[in-house]
Order: sequence, then C-alpha cells, then structure tokens
Amino acid sequence: MKNIKYRVGVDIGGTFTDIVIYGDDASVYTKKISSTPDDYGIAIATGLSDLINDLNIDPSLIELVVHGTTVATNTIIEEKGAKTALITTLGFRDILEFRRIRIPELYNIFHKKIPPLVPRRLRFEVEERIGPNGQVKTALDERNIYNVLERIKKFDVESLAICLLHSYANPTHEQRIAEISKAVLPEDTFITCSSEVLPEIREYERTSTTVINAYIGPIISEYLKSLVSKLISIGIKAPLHIMQSNGGILKSETVIKKPATIVESGPAAGVIGAAFIANFSTHKNLITLDMGGTTAKASIVEDGQITKTTEFEVGAGINLSSQLVKGGGHALKLSVVDVSEIGAGGGSIVSVDKNKRITVGPKSSGAFPGPACYDNGGSEPTLTDAFVILGYINPNHLVSGEMKLNAEKSHTIMKSKVGDFFEKNLFDVSHGVTILASSTMMRAVKAVTTYRGRDPRDYALFSFGGSGPILAAEVARQLQINTLIIPPKPGLFSAFGLLFSNIEHEFVQSFYCHIDDINEKDLERSFIKLEKKAISMLLNEGIIREQISICRQADLRYSGQAFELIIPVNSKDHIKTIKEKFNFEHEKTYGFQTDEDQIDIVNLRVIGNVDNPIQVNLEKTMSLELSNNKKESKVLRRKAYFGNNKKFIDTPIISRKDIYKKPLQGPLIIEEYDSTVVVPPGWKAGIDRFENIIMKFIK
Repeated sequence: MKNIKYRVGVDIGGTFTDIVIYGDDASVYTKKISSTPDDYGIAIATGLSDLINDLNIDPSLIELVVHGTTVATNTIIEEKGAKTALITTLGFRDILEFRRIRIPELYNIFHKKIPPLVPRRLRFEVEERIGPNGQVKTALDERNIYNVLERIKKFDVESLAICLLHSYANPTHEQRIAEISKAVLPEDTFITCSSEVLPEIREYERTSTTVINAYIGPIISEYLKSLVSKLISIGIKAPLHIMQSNGGILKSETVIKKPATIVESGPAAGVIGAAFIANFSTHKNLITLDMGGTTAKASIVEDGQITKTTEFEVGAGINLSSQLVKGGGHALKLSVVDVSEIGAGGGSIVSVDKNKRITVGPKSSGAFPGPACYDNGGSEPTLTDAFVILGYINPNHLVSGEMKLNAEKSHTIMKSKVGDFFEKNLFDVSHGVTILASSTMMRAVKAVTTYRGRDPRDYALFSFGGSGPILAAEVARQLQINTLIIPPKPGLFSAFGLLFSNIEHEFVQSFYCHIDDINEKDLERSFIKLEKKAISMLLNEGIIREQISICRQADLRYSGQAFELIIPVNSKDHIKTIKEKFNFEHEKTYGFQTDEDQIDIVNLRVIGNVDNPIQVNLEKTMSLELSNNKKESKVLRRKAYFGNNKKFIDTPIISRKDIYKKPLQGPLIIEEYDSTVVVPPGWKAGIDRFENIIMKFIK
C-alpha cells in the first residue's frame, strides 16, 4: 500500500493557532488551539503533536511544513526588536527622523510620529560617497570605519544596519563595511546591507527597510530555529517554509537572512487561498475580509490574481499600503500583498470614553485572558461577548464544543462596562457594537478599494477568519455589496492558503530613465541578469530548472510623480506595449491617462516561481467532507437579535450541508467547527459546487 505524503499549514493568530494537514490523497485534517503569545511555537508543536497522534500519522511522512506568522509584525508594533545600530553616509544620520513630509491625519497638527527603530545615539556616519551612476566620488576611509565600529561595540548592539548613499548603484562600500564589521563585532551580531535587502532609489525608504530587517533579524532567527527544534522533537524533520509578505514561500534558512520579507506573512495566506478559489469559480473579482480575534484584514483579488504593492507602512495602528494615507509608520518598501489591517477582531475590547462614545478596539483581550465569556479572567467586554449576547454564537459550540463559553459573564460585564451608560437595553447596545465594528472594518476595505480607484460594489465580499462570517453581511450592507462568499472551514482558511502557495524569490534593481530613451537590448540584458540570480537561488535550494518559471515586472510612473505602478512585462513586449500597459493601469487606478507626460521606468523586477508541487485538486479537497454526507441534519433553533428594536427571532441553527439542495432565506445561523456564519433577515444562502456558501442580498 502506498504511503500517503502530507503537507502541513500552520497559521498563528492573536487568539488561535490554526493547523491543517493535507494528504496527497486529498484528505484534510484540522485543529484549532489557543495561541501561546509567550512562545508561539509551543501551541504549534502541541497542536500538531495532538493531531498527529489522534490520526495515527507517521511524522516522517510529512514532507513540508508551511507557516504564516505575525511574529515580525508584532516585534515592530510592540517595539521589542533587537538593539540595532545604523551606519550611513556622512550627512545622512537623521534620515529616519526626517522621513517624508507626510502625516496620516491631514488636519491634526498635534500628530506625533512614532520614534525611529534606531535612536540617534546608535546612528553613525562614515566618510564615503558614491554617485547615482555608481562612480566613487569619495573613497571609503577604513580607519574611520574601525573607529566607528569600536564605538558601536561599547553599546553592546545585537544588530547592525548598513545603508550608504547610492549603494543600489554600487554596493562595494557597503560590502567592505560589512566585511570589517564581521571581523570587529561579536560573532553573533546580525549584519545587513541595504544593497542586499533593497537595491532601489529613495534613501529614506531604503534606510527604513534595512533597519527593519536588522531590527527583527535576531528575534526571527531565534524564533525559527526554536520552532524547527520543536518540530524535530515531535518527529517532524520536513523542511520549514515561511509565507512571505508577497504571497510566496521561502525556506526558513533564507528567511533568517532576510526577515523583512515576512513582516506581512500572516495576512498574505488568506488572500492566496481566495485567489486560488477565484480561479475555479465564477467570481473572479473579490474583496477579501479576514477577521480573527485581534485584527481585520482586507485585500482585493482581480481577475483571479492577487494585488501587490511596494508602498507599505508598519507600526501605526493600521498597517496599510496606501498612497493617500502616509507618514504613520515605518516604511517597508518590499513587495507585499496589498493588505490593509486594522485593530478590530473578535477579541477587540469595547469601552466607553468620557464623551459617552463607544469604541471597539484597537486594544484586544488576545488569547489570554481573552473575552469575558472565555472565563479566563477577562474583565473587559469584547466584540465576541456582544456576539454571545445577541445569540449569534452558541456558548456550547465554539470549536465544536471543545471550548465552553460563560454567557452570563458576557451579559454582566457588557452591562456594567457599557450598557449602564445608555438608556437602551443591553441587546440594542450590543447590536450597536457590531455595527460600529463593521464600520471600523470599512476603513480597511476602503484602503484597498476606494483609495485604489476601485468601486466595492463591483466585487463580491469573500469573508473568512473565526469572526469574519459573523459580521460579513453587515459589512457588505454598508458597502452596498450584494454577494457574499464564505469558503469551507472559514476559521482555518488562512492555514489552507499556506498550502496553495508557491516557492518564490523576487529580485529588484533600480533602472531609472525615461522609457523613450531606453535601448531595448539594454533592458533585456538587465532583465536577464536578474533572472540568472533568481534561477541560481532556486537551483541552490534543490529545485529542478524545468520547474522554475520567471515573471518580469517594471515599476513605472509619469515624470514628476512620487509613486509607481507595478506593470507585468513579457519577454516579447516592446516599449510601446509596456507604455500601453502602464497607461491602462494608471487610468484604472487614478481615473486618467495622458500622452503628454513622459513615462519613467524606476525599477525592474524578476520573480522566480516554483508551482505548488502537490497540484491541489480544489474540487476534490474542498468537497470531501460534505460529499460523504449530504443528508440534512436535525434543525435546531436559537433566539437571535438583529437590531432596530426588533424582538428576538427564533432562528434556525443549521450546518453547511443543510443548504446543499436549495438556498435558504435568512435569518439563519450556520454553525461549523471553526466559525459561525450569520445570515440576517433580507439575505439568502446557498452553496456552490466547491462548498462555498454564497449569500445574496434580496431586500
């Protein structure tokens, strides 16, 4: 009998850790376990070990573990990174302070920017100068380098970032400083050069990205090495791959060298899964809404393809990639899936300010103590407590009854901390909390749609996460979206997305010039040079050349603009074709194009891609559970409250398979192992051939 090979996807959230095991016979096994914030690897190893033992799986048959993590993001947000020093060109010590002349709140003159990750006392200048064309204008003074490094040693730094002016054009000075640093500084010092992390123009963004890489480097290295050790201890010796911010996966050893690539690792996985499903369905254009216990994340899928950007900021309350909202966080100019993230999740704390205004988030109760109803000592009301009060969540059903909830505590704490401030009953107050939370999530959706020149009404809302399907209909109503899609196992969907991802390496190089001045042979040579780097990297990882595909891109803008658009470039594209593609995308994003302004090429990009080796059969995988049991289950009922001073409605409680034969009209509550789907009055729910719940607004 043939041994079944397995792949594992592990996604960490602020409240739960989700685990999916996928067999090459299309078998799927899942587990949801509380996260362990002090050491996320503990929950991963414990949950995976329990699942392996329950299924009697031989750990040696697991051939790959793919992990999406928020450790990098949390390290920056919580300012718990390594003690980092910065070496830069004479005169550029304060570039992290100067940043760009932007603030996220236009009329807030009291806005205070978050402090740089490297304080001024740890920023050092060296005598050297390279011009924008790569020519050496001032030679590197090596005596100066040794003096600077001796000063750095006295601060006992853990990490060193090196970012010199115009090193994207000529990295020799950075490389020499790194070489000397390795000889002078302690052996375990993490050293990173901007020419290795981001060889692009724009001094602030390049410096900020390099500093982020250095700041999180030791923490990510320690975390991944510890996780590999824990996996080995439970018998798993398969390679560990990590989800990158751009949606590809990399070996953990590669990530340790360039950890800035995984800052948005967690949010990217669900978008990859949504794009995978979109390519097999009639809905090619999606807005994804991933709402877990701590945050809500939004992105868009167009024509079945994820949307990427290089304009991203992290550490400012809302992590987003928007040209219109800038200056709040630390610039990270690496390719990321275009995701906006906001602090609104099931664990978001509900409070009343001094002006008697209700707020939901961004503070969260996290995995511990969690919402009041978790009965782990939580003393603040949360969005999940509102769900319990309104009858949306069954206190005896969360994670199929493995986690019992204390509904009485939800009522008591919500009343004392929120309800007593208003002349309304507790149910109207709790319903108002859900409306407010949905409105907050709209900020995340607008950041990737309205701010990108897209009309949300042209998309279907694809909602997942443990809490997303509960509020999805209300978010859709506020955005005037008439179609909702809830995938199978929505609470574990990001972990599924990890399994759909491809191995991917991206290389970028500045190539700044007017497009009409380009010699097409020079352009081709530059692309080929980057392609060789990508292919070499993948070959060194044991990939066969025939499995590697190459994607070319270019960053273009009209002369004088501050932002570029990433345009796909085929190997046979002429300059005229590239210009036409840019003009089309510019009109799509900004509403206009022009033949009067010159077009600039700023950067060239090459992505080396290796297709998912398992070739997941979506139809077989997604429908496996329900295809074995289409019989209708016994319909239970529970009273639920849907607002507008209405009475509680006696609402059917069903499972996904109960809408297999025909769509049913709301109100309905669909309970699953990992999530709950709320179908309010005015909506109907059906199911497609891939077991996605399709909800339609009918009035």
